Amino acid sequence: MAGGTKRLPRAVREQQMLDAAVQMFSVNGYHETSMDAIAAEAQISKPMLYLYYGSKEELFGACLDRELSRFVDEVRSKIDFTQGARDLLRNAVLSFLTYIDTNRASWMVLYTQATSSQAFAHTVREGRERIIELVSRLLQEGTRHPEPDTDFEMMAVALVGAGEAIATRVSTGDADVDEAAELMINLFWRGLKGTPSDTGGQERSDAGAVKDADAAVASN
Repeated sequence: MAGGTKRLPRAVREQQMLDAAVQMFSVNGYHETSMDAIAAEAQISKPMLYLYYGSKEELFGACLDRELSRFVDEVRSKIDFTQGARDLLRNAVLSFLTYIDTNRASWMVLYTQATSSQAFAHTVREGRERIIELVSRLLQEGTRHPEPDTDFEMMAVALVGAGEAIATRVSTGDADVDEAAELMINLFWRGLKGTPSDTGGQERSDAGAVKDADAAVASN
């Protein structure tokens, strides 16, 4: 009940408020969510909520910062750059989509709500750049003999864009995680230029797929 709160450490109380805010923002959207509703969800008084976060905009920004850090840290922790290219790609994609599936409210706030608000465009852009940087490194580590003009950053931009679209369908329950993961893995794998390194013996035996993909790109 609001107002009937126990004394908790400030850090714990902050997380409680952010949890409630993420849940409410994901369901009702930024503009339709009131501080009253968030306070009720967190089972605290509205004055206490304002004491910690002076405005709804400040609270939403804090939600974005936390959820983005959690997302990037979780995916990065699952990536082992000593693995062969195929396993490296598979683990990265699965960790990405599994996180989205188990943290749907978080993704709704990070992507659907934040990207629709000009006020948070800068935060979203910075977050996307962090993810692009991570994917770019993954591509570089997984490619043994890249073409001289390979632009890993631009490839990462394209792959992140595709990943966001698929992740949104996963977050709404419109796509199965395993099926979506296979789709992304095949898309990313065939899209790599050069010969990806793979100590597991998969030294890119599907070289014909690269030629087919290059031919398709050239014809468009």
